[in-house]
Amino acid sequence: MIRAGIVGGSGYTGGELLRLLHFHPQVEVTQITSREQAGRYIHTVHPNLRGVSTLKFIHPEALAACDLLFLALPHGTVARNIERYAGLAPKLIDLSADFRLGSASAYERWYGEAHPAPDWLGRFVYGLPEVNRERLSGADYVSGVGCNATAVNLALAPLARASLLQRAAIEIKVGSSEGGNKSNAGSHHPVRSGAVRSYKATGHRHLAEAQMILGCDLPIHFAVTAIEMVRGVHLLAHCYLTERLAERDIWRLYRGAYRGEPFLRLVSGKVGLHRLPEPRVVAGSNYCDIGFELDDDGQHLVVIAALDNLGKGAAGSAVQAMNLMHEFDETTGLEFPGVYP
Repeated sequence: MIRAGIVGGSGYTGGELLRLLHFHPQVEVTQITSREQAGRYIHTVHPNLRGVSTLKFIHPEALAACDLLFLALPHGTVARNIERYAGLAPKLIDLSADFRLGSASAYERWYGEAHPAPDWLGRFVYGLPEVNRERLSGADYVSGVGCNATAVNLALAPLARASLLQRAAIEIKVGSSEGGNKSNAGSHHPVRSGAVRSYKATGHRHLAEAQMILGCDLPIHFAVTAIEMVRGVHLLAHCYLTERLAERDIWRLYRGAYRGEPFLRLVSGKVGLHRLPEPRVVAGSNYCDIGFELDDDGQHLVVIAALDNLGKGAAGSAVQAMNLMHEFDETTGLEFPGVYP
């Protein structure tokens, strides 16, 4: 049984981690921290866990040694204290952006400051199992993933790898659990549900992760906007292809790329109510649904993707990575299919 701790447990991501790990047969969460909530039961902040967990928040300074730490803190916080966290646990999963990018110069460009611990960048493995499965197996230090970047990377990777993507213009709609706090992307601290405001029209930081996975030379632009939704990332990508394709070619490409992937589903139906991916269908799950429609010219492809920003876009991917780190079955603790309607 792995003794795990969650640092920064009062945010949405910390609550989602605790929910998932509570039902993981090989993990026991022994401590969860919060400066503001120290001494209180976790259900005072995460009411869905009332009667489920009897844990209380502890102050970060009271954090004790354990087998694994999940770090769900605002950007920049973990990197400034990485030696302390590494001294408390042999394995770390950092859900902030501190160790997602491979170079200090890229971090400084996208996050506006010098990296606090550049020597540690090379020790972390980017925690998207679909692109880094082999490196994640047995790893000690893993970074989380950006939820919008995950949607982009999973939606476009098959095209990019096949050199079929000329350029892409992407619109991403997100729920208030992401759009409420840009600075604390690792923690997703609660904001008013249903808050609607523009999030980022150009130059979104998650573009750095897309460039890292798909290639820096690929012209990709995306805008992110918060809408009347609490959980979810809904991506619509206008992809301009390097050659004319038929619909069967697109199916063959995506099926070949994602065959055997436990949490990727291709959704492009001709009948029924839900013919293309929708965030509400994957809410609370670790699934990413991907679909598409090909224009008559055979070179304009619209790719649609949906995932839960707190699930596959954050805590779910972190638990999936944890399973790989410990060589458990990759799907353990993540089988929940979501809630519908």
